[in-house]
Amino acid sequence: MPKIIGGSLHAHRQQVRARVFEVLRTQLYERGFDAVTLAGVAAEAGLGRTAMYNHFPDKDSLLVAFVEAEAARYVDRLREAVDAVPDPVAKLATFVRLQLRVLAEYHLPPGTALASALAPAAYRRISAHADPITEQLREILDAGRRAGRLLAEDPDILLPMITAALASRQVVDVPPEQLDRAVEAAVRFVLRAVGATETDETTAE
Repeated sequence: MPKIIGGSLHAHRQQVRARVFEVLRTQLYERGFDAVTLAGVAAEAGLGRTAMYNHFPDKDSLLVAFVEAEAARYVDRLREAVDAVPDPVAKLATFVRLQLRVLAEYHLPPGTALASALAPAAYRRISAHADPITEQLREILDAGRRAGRLLAEDPDILLPMITAALASRQVVDVPPEQLDRAVEAAVRFVLRAVGATETDETTAE
């Protein structure tokens, strides 16, 4: 019987998953999704192949579980940061700033794009994790509009435009010493686009 880590079956599963995800994160960004194998991840994580299959039956399920865990952690981080400021314009500035900072932290893994590498159902599960982030942005825009701080525009039009702007890697693919200036320029751009102006509350410390 495999050794239980963490004192309970639940704790054991969580610790195993955390160890596997750490290995997968490294392999993804060093080798790319195409080169990742369950056997390779299991070996580096110190798991037997059978134990690995008990957690993740195939590579797609491993990647989906990894993205779900990463997305849940980021959504919590985003909500905490946005909730920490009361003004809707400052909330939007915080949202934009964090989105771009995270984009700068995570470089795209080499190899085949996920949309091409994964089965359609698996890719749809991954794509669904953008929904809580989009809803967070919708809440901010609605609050700003109600408070008269942002333009009274249809959020269904503003949302994809802002999301597209924040997904552009060209904004953050700059030398490290230029990143702060690039992010703050993007914050000002988005605020102007929705009829807001930067104030002391929206300026990064």
